[in-house]
Amino acid sequence: MRFSESWLRELVNPDVGTEELAHRLSMAGLEVESVESAAPKFSGVVIGEVISVNPHADADKLNVTRVNTGADETLQIVCGAKNVAAGIRVPVARVGAMLPGDFKITRAKLRGVESLGMICSASELGLADSSQGIMPLPQEAPIGEDFRRYLDLDDNCIEVDLTPDRGDCLSLMGVARDVSAIFGCDLHEIPVCDAPVTTDSSIEVTLSAQQACPRYLCRIVTGIDSAAETPLWMQERLRRGSMRSLGVVVDVTNYVLLELGQPMHGFDLEKLSGGINVRMANTGEKLELLDGAKVILDEHTLVIADSDKVLAMAGIMGGAASGVTRTTTDVLLESAFFEPLAISGKARSYGLHTDSSHRFERGVDPAMQRRAMQRATTLLLEIAGGSAAEIIETRAEDFSVEREVIVLRRSRIERLLGVAIDDEIVVSSLQRLGMSLAACDDGWMVAPPSWRFDVSIEADLIEEVGRIYGYDNIPQTHGHLSLSMHLPPEAGFSLESATRLLNARDYQEVITYSFIPADAARHLDPQGEQITLANPISAEMSVMRPSLWGGLLETAKHNLARQQERIRLLETGLMFNLQDNEIKQEKCLSGLLIGTRSAEQWGEASEAVDFFDIKNDVESILSLTGCSELFSFVAAEHPVLHPGQTARIERDGSTVGWLGLLHPKLEKSFGIKGKAYLFEIILNQLEPGSIPSFTPLSKFPRIRRDFAIVVNRDTSYARVEQVIRQSASEIVWDIHLFDVYTGENVESDRKSLALSLILQDKSRTLGDEEVQKASQQVLTALETKLGATLRES
Repeated sequence: MRFSESWLRELVNPDVGTEELAHRLSMAGLEVESVESAAPKFSGVVIGEVISVNPHADADKLNVTRVNTGADETLQIVCGAKNVAAGIRVPVARVGAMLPGDFKITRAKLRGVESLGMICSASELGLADSSQGIMPLPQEAPIGEDFRRYLDLDDNCIEVDLTPDRGDCLSLMGVARDVSAIFGCDLHEIPVCDAPVTTDSSIEVTLSAQQACPRYLCRIVTGIDSAAETPLWMQERLRRGSMRSLGVVVDVTNYVLLELGQPMHGFDLEKLSGGINVRMANTGEKLELLDGAKVILDEHTLVIADSDKVLAMAGIMGGAASGVTRTTTDVLLESAFFEPLAISGKARSYGLHTDSSHRFERGVDPAMQRRAMQRATTLLLEIAGGSAAEIIETRAEDFSVEREVIVLRRSRIERLLGVAIDDEIVVSSLQRLGMSLAACDDGWMVAPPSWRFDVSIEADLIEEVGRIYGYDNIPQTHGHLSLSMHLPPEAGFSLESATRLLNARDYQEVITYSFIPADAARHLDPQGEQITLANPISAEMSVMRPSLWGGLLETAKHNLARQQERIRLLETGLMFNLQDNEIKQEKCLSGLLIGTRSAEQWGEASEAVDFFDIKNDVESILSLTGCSELFSFVAAEHPVLHPGQTARIERDGSTVGWLGLLHPKLEKSFGIKGKAYLFEIILNQLEPGSIPSFTPLSKFPRIRRDFAIVVNRDTSYARVEQVIRQSASEIVWDIHLFDVYTGENVESDRKSLALSLILQDKSRTLGDEEVQKASQQVLTALETKLGATLRES
């Protein structure tokens, strides 16, 4: 919400400066995001009147003017604006004036004709981004007066960043009400009188969607002057509120929006057919909006329609076909109350966000519609003339603006705020905020005003008392709690240790959003049902992630686009999946690996990472459980990963996670150039771990026996190791694989594995016969269970 400070001070004028005003607003919950000057610095600009305009003798596009600036003599100024004319009043920069950008006005000759100043446009004075011609001023503008003083340009524009529950402060009146309570000064209500009714025009209104729109007001105004211009004072207030002047009718409705917080809309009466119907859209109905966008409506969208067509998306934006133009003379003004839930999220679902939708989503005062209609009608008649008809009001039978009374206890105030506050302060603060109070035992019966949707329980009232009293005025106290220390289970998995381990391996931890695009979610889990947000931040963040890989791949894409070729990323977070119509959340540890095995250096050649690099990283993580032997890697298929380079991580037959190479088809979808390896581990599947125990070292020598076996190509080393450990005697301490061979002297469907057995006893030196027996026992088991044979050559 952005507004003019001088406009605010017309309603409430505390005896403090701008800086103190902004600070106190922020401390009361209306965070001031910025305070900016209403106009850039310039000086030496006064109001002048063009006396005469004559063509330049040597330039077709220039005119030589005489301008009266209130001085003894008129000024000769050469001007190239097409709209310069005798009799108009304009801002004039005299010789010596300084314009924005440190541009100094000096005597000059243009095509041989002396020019003693410059007639200024709005853009040259920093009052607009662009201008077509010079800036005309009202005929009553006093000649010779300083232009900055005339338009009060030494004003400030204050912008407050409001929380969603404070929709009542999306108006100047709402902010003024809070300022009145904060500083304890009088509030001057905006005078609103009933506009005179001088025509009996009428239109039928039907509320077909009473739950979404329980109150709808409209009024016909005929015979307005289509050539009327919005007064400069109104244009300036709109500009300082970040709104452009778009014609009298639109400007008036926007002015009421800023002043009272009630969104309004004007329809061109001649473009309507039959009556007005507030209804839900029919699926597939089309509407071209005022900004030129074309939308296809769904059945959940509330619309304003006539007997033939949709006129507007209720509470969001009007349609181009029924909008007012510079030639409109008869209008239908609309002022309605739409339920916040009926509007919430609808604008974003169509890729829109408007001042109206922003307010209706947060809640508009349901009692404001008639007051806003009278205010807008009065302003429109004053500016453009015309005749107003009676206000037509239609409401749902059960519609009411009455609020339930809340009991506020003195004892509860002190308990929650930690300080006793005088009754007089409590009563004054709440009354200035528009609440009605009646004394009762130990407190008050409080009736919240219709515009405060966020006040519904006693704690809300105490919050209001606290913020108006001032959080700075509440003394600091130290809480007293009994603390007990809980040690983590010794056998538990330490995520902190896992991230430190990966950090030591050059992994960088990232945090990505839990929301991803629908296309990405479909790629990550093509068989699963997407969890779509009802009110997404944007289309790119509309689905809950079924895997952390989406965020990691997006981060990798961002880094690759910036010439970062060696990427190692890790992330911990929740992934979301539907199970039995319920959302299941699982905390995961995920990683991504792209590029070379080590950073570029002179000592060794760069080598690209492969499947076994990321497998080694995962095995290191699993080793932190203290029971890595319980985990296995099983060749499997996953829709995200490359067939043949994918492994499922298992523990006792249950899936712990996945790792592998990103599928080639998805490299393009995710914008990844090169091979990307991924892993994802479900953290609760790593529990329970085991506590390491000490085993005394043997004082006797180890013996190593090497042999090569030939097995089927599809037999994994993990299966070979499992058979050996199950069949080996106690003296076999360890097993190592040190070579894999396929080729000459080995059948095409088989492979050779070179293994070493490490044998040792705790109490004695092993003899050759014992070693031979233990080795043969292993070979026999391999032959029996896997069909392994010793390789002869």
